[in-house]
Amino acid sequence: MRLGVLDIGSNTVHLLIVDAHPGARPVAEASHKSVVRLMRYLDTDGSITDEGVTALVTAIGDAARIAATSNLDDLLPMATSAIREATNGPEVIALIERETGLTLQVLSGEDEAKLTFLAVRRWYGWSAGNILLFDIGGGSLEIALGANEEADVALSLPLGAGRSTVGFLFDDPPTQPQQDALRAHARGVIAEARAAFAGLEKPTHIVGSSKTIRSLARLAGSVVDGIGDDRMRLRRSQLDDWVPRLAQIPATSRPALPGITMDRTFQIVAGGIVLSEAMAGFNVRELDVSPWATREGVLLRYLDHLA
Repeated sequence: MRLGVLDIGSNTVHLLIVDAHPGARPVAEASHKSVVRLMRYLDTDGSITDEGVTALVTAIGDAARIAATSNLDDLLPMATSAIREATNGPEVIALIERETGLTLQVLSGEDEAKLTFLAVRRWYGWSAGNILLFDIGGGSLEIALGANEEADVALSLPLGAGRSTVGFLFDDPPTQPQQDALRAHARGVIAEARAAFAGLEKPTHIVGSSKTIRSLARLAGSVVDGIGDDRMRLRRSQLDDWVPRLAQIPATSRPALPGITMDRTFQIVAGGIVLSEAMAGFNVRELDVSPWATREGVLLRYLDHLA
C-alpha cells in the first residue's frame, strides 16, 4: 500500500508518503513540508487570524494536490494542538474541508501522546522495558510512561516550543530575564504533571522524539553504536551547556550550526529550555532520540486496524 500522512502542526504542514503493509516497517518514499508557524498568527482571544488561516489553507491545499497525484491508497490528514486549541478551530476546520476536500482528524493531546508512544515502542521493541517519553511539538509537550504498547499515563502540556517562544521569548536573541521566566513557568507546569506519575514503576529507557529534540541532539548530543542508523543520545549536561550559547545567537544565524534548520531556528531556544526542565523534573540525565513520532504512530495504528 502507498499511504500518506498529512500532519498539520503548530509549526509546519508536513505530508509524508510511505510504502507499507500490516506487519512491515513503513518506508518513507516522499516528503513535502510547508513552514507556517501558526503560533505567530494567534490573536489575543486565542483565535487564528485571517492571515494565519490563509497561510494554513494554502499550505494544506498544496499538500492535498501533491497527495492527489501520488497514487495513494489512503490519505490520513491529522491536526494537533494549534487547531485543536484555537477558539475558532471548528470554523477553520470547516473552511479547510470546503477549500481542500480533506476531512481532518483532530487529535486530542492524550491521543497525540499515545500515538507517539506507540511509535516509540515499536521502534525500540519490548526489550526497552518501561519507557518514559518526551515529545516537544510547536504547541505542546507530550509525556508518556508505560511498559506496553499503550502508555499507562499519557499527558499533553501547553509547553510547545512555538507556544513558549511566543509567550515568553519576545526578543531575538531572548534576554536572560525572558529565559528565566520561561524556565520558571515550565518548571511549575512539569512539577504539577509529576503527580500523575506517582506510584508508577520507574522507567528503564528514556526517549525523546520530535524534530526539536532531534535538532538539539544533532547539535549537542552524541552518536552511539548499535543497530540502526543515526542513533543519538542527548545528555542534560550537554543540553544545558548549549542552550545558553544558542540564546546569544540571533535566529537567522543559528542554521549555520549543526542540526539547526530554518523551520526550527526561531523556537529552538524555547524547545531546549522546556526539554531541560522536563529532564530535570523527572530526574533524567540522558535520553535516546527516536526517529519515529506521531506521524509514524498514526500509520501504525491504521495498519493495525487493517490487520
